[in-house]
Amino acid sequence: MQKMGFKQTTLFLMLLLTLFIFSLLLEIITHTSPASLITNIVSPEIRFAIKLSLLTSIASTLMCIFLAIPVSYALSRHDFPGKTLISTILDMPMALPPIVAGLGLLLIFGTSTVGTYLAGVGLKFVFTPLGIVMAQFTVNISLMLRIMRSTFEGINPRYEHVAQTLGCTPFQAFIKTTLPLSKNGILAGSVITWSRGMGEFGAVLMLAGATRMKTETLPIALYLNLSSGELDLAIAAATILICISGITLYLFERKGGIAKLY
Repeated sequence: MQKMGFKQTTLFLMLLLTLFIFSLLLEIITHTSPASLITNIVSPEIRFAIKLSLLTSIASTLMCIFLAIPVSYALSRHDFPGKTLISTILDMPMALPPIVAGLGLLLIFGTSTVGTYLAGVGLKFVFTPLGIVMAQFTVNISLMLRIMRSTFEGINPRYEHVAQTLGCTPFQAFIKTTLPLSKNGILAGSVITWSRGMGEFGAVLMLAGATRMKTETLPIALYLNLSSGELDLAIAAATILICISGITLYLFERKGGIAKLY
């Protein structure tokens, strides 16, 4: 009886929490009429925010994939002095509030020597869409590294050793054995990184600012319209972000991504 009581209590708490979160999301989506919601979603401002969010999040996700695969492979396969310290530093953006990461980016790419030099060669990050990409990348790279590292650690290195005995170079062995076996991890990591990029706010606000029709991603559009009293436009942006998050988290769960985070 005690065992059944414990089971029922945990299930009840699960359902209670699920109901709370579902009610929160449902309240946002149903706050306006469907006609008003559609009208605001297709407005020029929201369409601009969707386009900018898609372009910047795709770019930042590709950057995360490009760097996370070799770096996480090195962390999962090799031992070297200072490995724990390096792993801790690489995980820091995942633990820090995004606004702190944004402040660091602003100091680096602002009026510093590095920022001035990059601006001189045409790479301007402050108050530009390029800054959005950099902010999204900085905040999300740690999560992609963590997912890919867990993925590589779950793959037996014996496959690579066998491939090398058959004449493959270490790089060829990685490409032909480990990389294909890690496709689910890459897909899950890419999906969740892209979703987080679409919803990134704090670091983007610090580095790229909040300028309508210039650096206005969906979270920035939500913030600007809520600040100016345009509740319907804010709800339209929030609804799109809720739909994106729901779809991507479902795909992430289907690929077992949550179980591979740690």
